[in-house]
Amino acid sequence: MTVHRPGLPQDLPPAEELWARWALLAALQATTADEERPPRHRTGRWIDDKGLHWDDCGCTWWVMSQRGDGRFVLYGEDESSGVKWHEPAIDVLAGGPDWLPHEELRDLIQAYEIGCVYWYENGAWARAPYPDGLRDDGLDCGMSSVIDRGEVLGELTDHLDDTVDTADGPDAQGLLADAEAYRLDPHRLLERLAPTNADDDPLDGPAIARALTRAGLTGQVAATATTP
Repeated sequence: MTVHRPGLPQDLPPAEELWARWALLAALQATTADEERPPRHRTGRWIDDKGLHWDDCGCTWWVMSQRGDGRFVLYGEDESSGVKWHEPAIDVLAGGPDWLPHEELRDLIQAYEIGCVYWYENGAWARAPYPDGLRDDGLDCGMSSVIDRGEVLGELTDHLDDTVDTADGPDAQGLLADAEAYRLDPHRLLERLAPTNADDDPLDGPAIARALTRAGLTGQVAATATTP
């Protein structure tokens, strides 16, 4: 999937799909120890009361949260973004709805920590207008790994146990489709995962199941929301 530089609202999949893809990858990294760690000490992808996070502790960080029924906000920064140093300054909240977390976002903007802000309601993404000549807002480099369904499938496949016959359980396509439909069975996922993660640590099944439920992917609860 092509993501323009700077990004365009239509580069993003429907928010519900983006949430599901991101949340599934975040759940694969979940551990009980990390659940107890303050956000400022966490890296990778995770979900908490604020929403979904992606932070590599260096070049890129992002947050996606719900703001009520059918409303989402996506914001963050990648080092490729030219927004925060642009002259004249770009108001990344221009045209934004009242339900955005304006106070929090303005604090981040004043601290030169925001590269772009996108918001979603009525089935469509939007952002502030950009001036001609802006080369990048960071959306591509920062978010392509969860925007592009093929990349999500590739990462999910890397986590699967290749010794398990697919006749005995769903493949990556099936698992991702179930996640995007918010009907993923944690037990079916855990049965297909390799027993250890990329660091050769044992998978934390209960933490993975909690993350999936917290994100709403199991259909047991609504997805984590930050109310206006």
